[in-house]
Amino acid sequence: MSAPFTCAPGQFPTVRDTIERPETHIVAQASRMASSTLHEALGRIGALPSAIKPVAANMRVCGPAVVAHSPGGDNLWLHRALYIAGPGDVLVVHVSGKPDFGYWGEIMSTAARERGLGGLVIDGCVRDADQLEALGFPVFAAGLCIRGTGKDAGARGWINYPVRLGDVVVQPGDLIVGDRDGVVSVPRARAAEAISSAAAREARETTVMQRLRSGERTLELYNF
Repeated sequence: MSAPFTCAPGQFPTVRDTIERPETHIVAQASRMASSTLHEALGRIGALPSAIKPVAANMRVCGPAVVAHSPGGDNLWLHRALYIAGPGDVLVVHVSGKPDFGYWGEIMSTAARERGLGGLVIDGCVRDADQLEALGFPVFAAGLCIRGTGKDAGARGWINYPVRLGDVVVQPGDLIVGDRDGVVSVPRARAAEAISSAAAREARETTVMQRLRSGERTLELYNF
């Protein structure tokens, strides 16, 4: 694995290269749960904008958030964040309200997979859809766009500072879980609670399904 991104003291004052992450067993348990279940389990919080979907339907993502705030139309800060993130981390990227650029493609997915990252969640577009699907590295994006990006070395960006995606503020180290339905951001401090509540919800729903197959109706089951 290549060396992480480093810089001279003060060179990039908007970069934090150390974050707290959920415990490994919590991430492992969350990886088996649906995004919607975790969203519901904590009182319907954390749902990222519905436009953010997997490039390929079978992609799933789960891991701690490494957060990047990129200037619009420029992806140099994504390259930098890629080398701040570690194995299993999920890059969560805000593109300053300018989604219509191909911020990520085959080259960056290849680099991220080689570093062992867990995936990408971005509120902008990506490109090279066929290649991304073939690579299998989980990419969740707002759409596809062939428009190229710049790489302005002097443009201001941030790594591992909070970002707002829709009405959700994602903090570095929050637990990110995504599947075909969408993406949820679970606050790190509540990750264990989310797992416990989601497991209980899954058990209840299994019982409901059994009762439905026995001929009962949703109207009575839920007292509608």
